[in-house]
Amino acid sequence: MNSLLTHPVIGDEVLRGPFGDDQTGPIIRDWQPHHASVFGEHILQLKHRLATSELFSDEGLARLIEATPVEHCYVNTMDRRSHNPRSRREGAIGDLSGAEALEAVKRGNIWINIHKLTQTDARYQSLLDEIFAEFEGKVPGLKTYKHSMTLLISSPKVQVYYHCDVPGQMLWQLRGTKRVYVYPNAAPFLTQPAMERIVLGESHETAMPYEPWFDDYAEVIDLTAGEMVYWPLNCPHRVVNHDCLNVSLTTEHWTDPLRNVYAVNFANGVIRRTLKPKTLARTTSGPGFYAKAGVAAAWKLAGLQKKRQRVRTIDFAVDPNAPDGLRDIPAYIASR
Repeated sequence: MNSLLTHPVIGDEVLRGPFGDDQTGPIIRDWQPHHASVFGEHILQLKHRLATSELFSDEGLARLIEATPVEHCYVNTMDRRSHNPRSRREGAIGDLSGAEALEAVKRGNIWINIHKLTQTDARYQSLLDEIFAEFEGKVPGLKTYKHSMTLLISSPKVQVYYHCDVPGQMLWQLRGTKRVYVYPNAAPFLTQPAMERIVLGESHETAMPYEPWFDDYAEVIDLTAGEMVYWPLNCPHRVVNHDCLNVSLTTEHWTDPLRNVYAVNFANGVIRRTLKPKTLARTTSGPGFYAKAGVAAAWKLAGLQKKRQRVRTIDFAVDPNAPDGLRDIPAYIASR
């Protein structure tokens, strides 16, 4: 019997990780040498081999749902007919089996967001390590760290509202098809004050102004199973599932250049609140940058960062036999 972290051998061929059928060779199937020169600077859509992994089969997903601690498993619903962030609600799986929870997602209007899955099952950590080792081997000079992985299992036609992420993020489609809208990471789509509030922890990533006309300037990608996309840092985006169950993986990472951008945004947010300047530079080199990096470090060390308090109010239970896969329950505050 093979352990979770060993690589079984068939003949002379080594299976690079315990990830089911067709899981040999590089993770990225269509990498070209020129991709290295646009990595992180332009939208990059590539084919991968993870969609055939048994980790993301119904059985694999059910096992993961059952094994995940409740504090790492988020269940949500939102209006899928409009763009209304206030319609977001949180729920709980309760005593359902993983298979029952998955059936509710297939029939309903919910999604299950599993965090820190690398802590639940070592095979995901092995996969995460392999992903970034491969990219670092393909992109000269690329050094990544603070890797993380999140799994999203979502109902047909569910949407993820307009938002942006702070670290570098890749979206890996494993099952189903979704339409991804990626917007420029500059005003009016992303303003400096909005980004600063997110970095300072004062507002949620989805608390960003969105107008339907933004779509005229978006890169629109129909992402199918076996494809992934990586966009430039902080690009706002939103997602709409096609009429099918969707299973996606997001990976996040940092590099020194990405951390420099974060430090500047953090320091600018601090300066904007204290000195109230009209304009602030965002350069990530030279004396000005190092001064701002010092401001960010000092602010954090002094404990002056006041993050918004996030409260998880659970007001529905996942129910595969109920409309939209959920049943209203008396609201309660979940422990974190």
